[in-house]
Amino acid sequence: MYIATISPTTTMPAVLFSLMLLGALCSLGQAMSREERHRLRNQVVEMFDHAYQNYMDHAYPADELMPLTCRGRVRGLEPSRGDVDDALGKFSLTLIDTLDTLVLLNKTTEFEAAVRRVLSDVRLDNDIVVSVFETNIRVLGGLLGGHSMAVMLKEGGQHMQWYQDELLHMAKDLGFRLLPAFNTSSGLPYPRVNLKFGVRGPETRTGTETDTCTACAGTIILEFAALSRFTGEPVFEAHARRALDFLWEKRQRNSNLVGTTINIHSGEWVRRDSGVGAGIDSYYEYLLKAYILLGDDVFLQRFNIHYASIMKYISQPPLLLDVHIHKPLLPARTWMDSLLAFFPGLQVLKGDIRPAIETHEMLYQVTKKHNFLPEAFTTDFRVHWAQHPLRPEFAESTYFLYKATGDPYYLEAGRTILDNLNRFARVPCGFAAMKDVRTGSHEDRMDSFFLAEMFKYLFLLFADAEDLPFDVEDYVFTTEAHLLPLSLSTGPHSSSIPSNRTSKEELDDSNFDWTCPNTRLLFPDPAYPRNLREPIRSAVDKSCPRPAPYREPGMGHPPLRAQDFMANNPEHLELLRRMGVSLIHLKDGRVQLVQHATQAVSAVAAEDGVRFMQDMMELSSQQQKEQLPPRAIQIVSHPFFGRVVLTAGPAQFGIDLSKSSTGLRGFATVAEPYSGCSEITNAEYVRGHIALLQRGQCMFAEKARHIQKAGAIGGIVIDDNEGSSSDTAPLFQMAGDGRSTDDITMPLLFLFHKEGNILLEALKEYREVEVLLSDKARDRATIFKGKPLPGRLIEGSVEVEEDCLTEATTPTSFEPIGQLQMSTLKVDELAPEQVTPSQQEVSPVEQDTSPAEEVTPPEEEASPAEDVGPPEEEATEADLARPKEERDSEDREEPQGDTDSSSQSVDELLADWREDLEAFQQMEKDEL
Repeated sequence: MYIATISPTTTMPAVLFSLMLLGALCSLGQAMSREERHRLRNQVVEMFDHAYQNYMDHAYPADELMPLTCRGRVRGLEPSRGDVDDALGKFSLTLIDTLDTLVLLNKTTEFEAAVRRVLSDVRLDNDIVVSVFETNIRVLGGLLGGHSMAVMLKEGGQHMQWYQDELLHMAKDLGFRLLPAFNTSSGLPYPRVNLKFGVRGPETRTGTETDTCTACAGTIILEFAALSRFTGEPVFEAHARRALDFLWEKRQRNSNLVGTTINIHSGEWVRRDSGVGAGIDSYYEYLLKAYILLGDDVFLQRFNIHYASIMKYISQPPLLLDVHIHKPLLPARTWMDSLLAFFPGLQVLKGDIRPAIETHEMLYQVTKKHNFLPEAFTTDFRVHWAQHPLRPEFAESTYFLYKATGDPYYLEAGRTILDNLNRFARVPCGFAAMKDVRTGSHEDRMDSFFLAEMFKYLFLLFADAEDLPFDVEDYVFTTEAHLLPLSLSTGPHSSSIPSNRTSKEELDDSNFDWTCPNTRLLFPDPAYPRNLREPIRSAVDKSCPRPAPYREPGMGHPPLRAQDFMANNPEHLELLRRMGVSLIHLKDGRVQLVQHATQAVSAVAAEDGVRFMQDMMELSSQQQKEQLPPRAIQIVSHPFFGRVVLTAGPAQFGIDLSKSSTGLRGFATVAEPYSGCSEITNAEYVRGHIALLQRGQCMFAEKARHIQKAGAIGGIVIDDNEGSSSDTAPLFQMAGDGRSTDDITMPLLFLFHKEGNILLEALKEYREVEVLLSDKARDRATIFKGKPLPGRLIEGSVEVEEDCLTEATTPTSFEPIGQLQMSTLKVDELAPEQVTPSQQEVSPVEQDTSPAEEVTPPEEEASPAEDVGPPEEEATEADLARPKEERDSEDREEPQGDTDSSSQSVDELLADWREDLEAFQQMEKDEL
């Protein structure tokens, strides 16, 4: 599969691609030998020992290990990390979370010792506020998983003969301590509870919250139902069911999707974006697994209704993109978080293998590109958030896909995970989370889920059935990979448990399947996933030779060439559709081309699509070598006198300003019509002037021809996307219209909206505004050539350097989106050559498009210092997009503008513009 992010243009030659090859292996997957699998299995055990023993030696009884400093993390003794610390309750979290992992890895002696430690050392009545969600899945789940293992071992007759359900008693105690959180009118739990005092308001530091994430409220049923079935206390299952019922009732009825954050009192959606990642993920997981564990049809029905909507709106194989629940066809963001990596594994349980294989393959390639899954990554697979806290979701999906397909390809994926953990995360005192996957820097944390989940799935991936102390098919994995026995479906529970079951008229067999597949029988042919991946792999990897496909007589070459493609041509779009190529309009304005061979109308059409995408890549690569540097527009008339410099994008046609020593100087005027897409009606004003035009509605070259015919000596196209700026988006080049542009003999430059607005406001206030179009900013001595320097005319000024330039946009500031320049308005005392952008800072060419197709080239990966990070926790998923501490503001010099009152409004405009940019930066942080 090809995925390319491009600038949405009316014709495609002027594009910049970020290409991703999905499927890196050229040869067909070879079966891994039994010896090699056993070697990897033993390596998993050794790695677990390294992590677990270092926790016990350096951290226990603390909740977690700090592997860089070789000590335990005790809440209150270490600097607060915010919400992420709500998982810590001074209850030896890592030890409890690891109990059933010890049994699975055949460490029965260590398990027995660990249980004794838990019973003797752990207290659950601490005066501490904890996350209900985290405490449920990690601690309650850990105690129940440990109890299940202890019972299993005891029944085996060799181990744990002394055990009298002590872990279950602790679980019941903890369950009652969590119950006060459910005392709300909706039944949705408060996100936090005090272990000692429950929820009593501010005095217990609880009860003041109004919102919770969907996953936080919907990931309770497995643990609470198991607790009820184990103990005969129906109250736990009843509360969990009530919360699920409320979430179901509050789903958006048209899209059948749920939002990310909900008000626990009113049931109103606070965040209405919907996906399968952070904030929602395990809600869907628990609907399906609740049916598996409890056998209640209502859970399966709800899951399948949700799943159909997910596949209709969110799934864009291999991508999974968030949408708005009320407008599900509208993307909510252009990046994905790493928590969605669990979803292919859930699709395996559902029995929908094809999209599971495709999404997993995408995740695998991102992993190989960055060594780990970044906490968030863009749709063109660049780093969005660079952290990786050793999350296990990708390993989980790898295991389930191997179970479903038997394809040794997934064993190789598991090997990659192992190798990367040992190469990049292993430290003397355990395994350290990655602070930045690009630099390999570490963070002093090793979350408990690393031991609870990662080593379970990796061990199961490489182990034989005889290596396991029990049959895992008899258990269901919780979201924390704790093991709950399926026998609980027949356990004691109250038949009076209330449940707002879906009405009879909705219970339609056509809406869902009534059975869950046995993973052993899904696909006995190991070639099935290989056959899905092979077109993806061979399509892009040029080192994989493949025979030319059969083409019917008369079909000749592929029906569409990259250099001929026009994005606004319906016939071209239909040809793309037939070739399995689709256009995705991203939220940030970019357009992404996705080639999906399986969606082509035929194998021949799929091959045509492959060639089209390859041609696009080669065309883009060639054109990037032909990039032109940005240009400069200086306002040289009173009261600016060359001190205001606007960074402009060049055109690939017309006069090349770099070949002119003086540039083009003239007075600016607004063309009518402003779009410039038809004959100019105010030609008498445009003649001999530099015409100002608005972007959109037609090609750049067409605008140039119209103003040239009207007698203009040059043109400036101003972006129609309000708020755009070269400080917040890369510049680009304007391309032609696919035919000869030799008839255009004047220069044409492009300004983003913010810079263009400065020019328009100056024109509005001073009527006659003279500008200089050139390849670089000029010092005033060069501009005025021996005339009295205008700097001396400035009232109250002393001595002004001749090359002092007030930059409305710093010329060298061509940073990608997400790397916003802080210094946008300042007086720079630089030599002219120092403020001239270098050839390396050029951004791609872009065609003129309508506002709906406004785009910028793909963003570069943010530098570590500029990366906006997510919260560093798995639990409070509703706030995964919470930013780090704000960076210190950079020092900026104040602009030395005219003190003349006539220029005051323009100075104010420039100052307002800077404030707008700062507000924009803060808005981006808040959005994240």
